[in-house]
This record gives sequence, C-alpha cells and structure tokens, in this order.
Amino acid sequence: MCGIAGVVALDAKSVPNMPSVLGAMSALIAHRGPDGNGEWVDASQRAGFAHRRLAIIEVTDAGRQPMRGADGAVITYNGEVYNYPELRSALESGWQFRSQSDTEVILAAHAKWGKDCLAHLRGMFAFGLWKDGNFFAARDRFGIKPFYYTVQDGVFYFASEIKALLPVLKDIETDPSALSEYLTFQYTIGDRSLFKQVHTLLPGHALTIERGRLHIFRYWDVHYHIDHDHSEEWFIENLRARMADSLAVHSRSDVPVGAYISGGMDSTLVAGLAAQQPTSARLGFHGKFTEFPGYDESYFANIAAADAGITLHEIDITAADFRDHFAKVIYHLDHPVAGPGSFPQYMVSKLAADNVKVVLGGQGGDEIFAGYARYLVAYMEQCLKAAIDGTYKNGNFVVTPESIIPNLTVLQEYKPLIRQFFAKGLFETLDRRYMRLIDKSTDMQNEVDWSQLDRDGVMARFLAIFNSERNVHPEAYLDSMMHFDFKCLLPALLHVEDRMAMAHGIESRVPLLDHAIVEFVATIPANFKFEGGKIKQLLKRTFTDMMPEPILNRRDKMGFPVPLKEWFEGELKDWVGDMFLTQKARHRPYFNADAILANFTATERFSRKIWGLLSIETWHQQFHDQAAHYRKMVHEQPPIEARVAI
Repeated sequence: MCGIAGVVALDAKSVPNMPSVLGAMSALIAHRGPDGNGEWVDASQRAGFAHRRLAIIEVTDAGRQPMRGADGAVITYNGEVYNYPELRSALESGWQFRSQSDTEVILAAHAKWGKDCLAHLRGMFAFGLWKDGNFFAARDRFGIKPFYYTVQDGVFYFASEIKALLPVLKDIETDPSALSEYLTFQYTIGDRSLFKQVHTLLPGHALTIERGRLHIFRYWDVHYHIDHDHSEEWFIENLRARMADSLAVHSRSDVPVGAYISGGMDSTLVAGLAAQQPTSARLGFHGKFTEFPGYDESYFANIAAADAGITLHEIDITAADFRDHFAKVIYHLDHPVAGPGSFPQYMVSKLAADNVKVVLGGQGGDEIFAGYARYLVAYMEQCLKAAIDGTYKNGNFVVTPESIIPNLTVLQEYKPLIRQFFAKGLFETLDRRYMRLIDKSTDMQNEVDWSQLDRDGVMARFLAIFNSERNVHPEAYLDSMMHFDFKCLLPALLHVEDRMAMAHGIESRVPLLDHAIVEFVATIPANFKFEGGKIKQLLKRTFTDMMPEPILNRRDKMGFPVPLKEWFEGELKDWVGDMFLTQKARHRPYFNADAILANFTATERFSRKIWGLLSIETWHQQFHDQAAHYRKMVHEQPPIEARVAI
C-alpha cells in the first residue's frame, strides 16, 4: 500500500520542469507512504514517476519504488498482489528476481504476458508502467486502489489522490455533471470527479499511451450468469472454501495484521477467520457513540472480539472529535463521497495506526450478499403489486407476501424512508422505483439551484447502468439492484476505505472482495441469497457455526450511524452556523446558503442532507478557496533527485 504519481508526455516532446512537478505531486501524498519515497525520470524527459512507500511486503530496500525490471520497464505501484508467491514460482524460469516483493512480480508478469498480465493478478492494485517509450496503467477489478488522471497541454498526469493533480490544473473548478450525481446519490456514477478535468480510471479498467494516443479499455467485469444446476448445499460448501482461501492470502504480510470490528456480520466473520492466520496480531478496533441512544454497537463488537479471541481497542467518538477532525476527513477524501461513515472510519483508523500497519475489514459484504434493507423495501412494494396482479413468480420473484411479513421488523428504523418512497410513483417500472429509493436529493429542493444542474442526465446515466446487465441476463430484481450498487456505490465506499486508512499511513484490506468470491456469488440464484426477504441469508447459512448467535440474528442493522442531528441541534449548532455565514459560503455556485441555514436541522434522524451540504461547503474551503496555494506548489517545491530502486 503506497502512493503513486507520474507524468507522461502524449507527444515526443520533453515535459518542462518535471522534477519540480513530481516533487509537488509526491509531497501532497506523503501521508500514504511514511516508510520512504523514490522518484524516476526517463532520460528523454517524456516520463517520470514518484512513489511514497508503506512497507508491508519485502520491507527491505529491495522493495523500494519506482522499480526497474530486468527488461528495462519501470513501475510505480500501489496495492498488494496476494498471489505473488504463486506467480513468482510460475515466472522464475524466465526472470531473474532480485527481490521478494510483489512489485517485481508484476514487472515479471508484464514481461511475459504484456497487458494480459492483469488476468493473473489477484488483489488490489493501481500502477503505472513505462517501457520502450510506451505507458501502461491499470486499476484492480473493484476499485479498491485509486487512480486519477488529467490531461493538460498534451501531458498526462496521474496520481493516487486528486490533490496531487491540483498543482498542474489551470483552474480548480467544479464539474456540474459530477455535482449533480453527488447531490443525487452522494457519489458519482461514472469516470468524472467533482473536479472539472480530473477523471478516475474505472474499476476493472486499464489504459495505454502509445504513439501519443490515450486508449482506455475494460479488462474485467462481473456477470450474473445464474447457475440453476446446483443445490444450495453445493453453493454453501464452495463459498466456505473460497472464503477460507481468500482470508489466507489476504493475511499475507511481513508485518502483523489487525481487524476492524463494527459488530456487524461482515466484520465479525472477517475478524474471526483472520484470527486463525499466523500473521494475526489478534487486535481489533472499534468506534462507538455513547452520548445518545441508538448509536452504540460496542456490545456486539465486544461479543465478536471475545468469540474470536481478539483484544478489542475502542474509541468513544464525540462532537468535539467531529469539530476537530471533520475538515481533515474532507481533505483526505479529496471530494465528498458516500455518507457520514467516513468520519468514524477516520477515527477508528487513527486508533488502529497506533497498533498495526495492516487492518482487515468487511467492506463489500452488503453489495455481494444482499445486505441492504432497502432491497427489502423494494420487494415490499413488488409483493403488494404481485398480490394485486396475481403474478408472484414474474422475473424469478424470490419474495412473496406471506414470506416477507416475518422479516419486516428489520425495517423499524426505515419508516421515514418508506414513507417517502411510497409517497410518489407507486408501481412504476423497477428501475425508476430503485432510483427513487436511493435518491438523496429529494429534501434539497430549496438548498440547491437545480436549474443549473442536469438532473435528466443523471437519470439517463443511472438507467444505462441499472439495466445494462439485466437486459442481457434478465433474472431477479435483486440482481439488478445489487449490480448497480456493486458498480457505483461500492467504489465510493472503497474510496472512503482507502483514504481514511491512508490518512494515517496504514493499509486496509477487504477479503470479501476477492474476485473468485465475487464471480462465484454472482452465479447463485437470487432465492438462495434473499429468500423471503432475509438479508444476507446465504452468508448466514454458510457461516452459522462461525458467528456468535447475537450477531447472526441481529435485527437492528446500523451501518455506522453518526448522531449528526443531535450534535447540530446542540453542541455544534453555532459551529455549523458559522460555516455557512462566511462571505464565500453565501455565494457558492449552485447553492442557497440562506435556505441551507433555515432548513439545516429540519430533517429526519438519519437524513444524509446535513452531511452532504456540510461536506460540499468544507470541500470548497479546503480546495477551491486554496487554489492559489496549489498553483504555487510547483514553483516552491524543491526539485526531486530522480532515481530507481533496482
């Protein structure tokens, strides 16, 4: 796990001032690599790389980057390729290895298979590679590791974080299309970022620059080719085997490994399986809110830790912590994304960094095992429609009115969402109904000037993604919902996972997102995953013997809620008000500060509006208002001394 940055000319000309540019880019991601840094500039001055190192595998200087391979290729790489020992054994006959690192394994794999090397890599990664005047870059299948880029005056710049690209942008401006998506979903759904001219390389994609031409292509995708030939018992047996294998390889490390423990099913399972591995530090980390009822999950986290034989470190998070650290959270995120969970994730990662360098988490479980309560809300409507029409079985209808009723108690905290969901558009098409279910903008009509934003474009892009898999392989409504969340929500959550860990210089790993698991689960019929509307039914049946009963049968799924409403109506009321009373805040494009202040606390308890609007304003303060600072960095940064590791 590290930070990468680089510069590549699209034409044959050298890039002026490259050492200073790389120095500025590297300085802005220094937090990602506390164990060292390195730089390389090609003799032609057409390409240059920077690297910030967090040493996890091959902690000696032999693992330093940028790294030059025996074939002359140079790489700057962030992530972990967990199957590097197996790949090394397969590649040793054609490559003279000079280190024990997974970095060099990528170089050797590229030398043998070229771009097809990506099919052999198992793990999380983002890298840039230069060889013989050509550039090749790739991002892992799920977007666990970040890769951003921009093209300015014929030069391609890339980095692990957007902030490292700001010094080369002519202007720091908001992308209105991306802002429309963020205000709708609290994440973007394509390759745009909230910064105009800055793009993300999408998960499962790679790019090349050859003869001055930039080409982006997809090398992996998940498909729902449903397997109706096997029994539930067969799927359970194979899932257990794949999960055990994933935890074994995700625990490979030259330093001790800890675990996040939230008290939910996913982190409990990961922590329990990880505790059995030889690299386990048997340490867990948990954040809790004890000021107000309904926010404290520490009871379940302690049960999970005790069951796994793990010592649990806890932090009690307060309003003062929010006030003191919120701006840092937004700075490290680069731009607002997902919900309030990034704040407690920041605090827990800070706690973990005092004890370990690697932490395992349960991210991805909701998206691949049907863990969101809104799926049940969607099916509740479809059950009503099916009962009226007498069409229970249309589209592999996995839930019936009779079967869903006993499971509705899980929706106790979702009454405001249900009330809003049923207020409009009842029995519309499935795609548009799901859009209503996940739309976070419905209570921001006065706070946002929607006349300047393209809501129709957001809907069109949503429909294209939601229906892309379903049109080819029509199966259950559940698969369509999960497919969209996997494609769009999951990368946003992984964005948070990466940035909040790297803010404190630690590595976060997500064993549930092993591509062998994801590809396998995508073939399992929806009725096994969501029978009767039971959330994570397949996961529960597979690991009944490995999770404590109170966690296995929890009915109060929380998802790391934060008491924002209570804080903003109480201890932080004046602090929030001051944020929107500045002269700059009152004149932000697309927003109405008076309406924001007037309606700020007039929301439901778990509304995302408060978080979203405060995040956008703080983002403006951190980046837009500091544009002059970033523009000066290239001229103020001392030039780097270019070198390669081997």
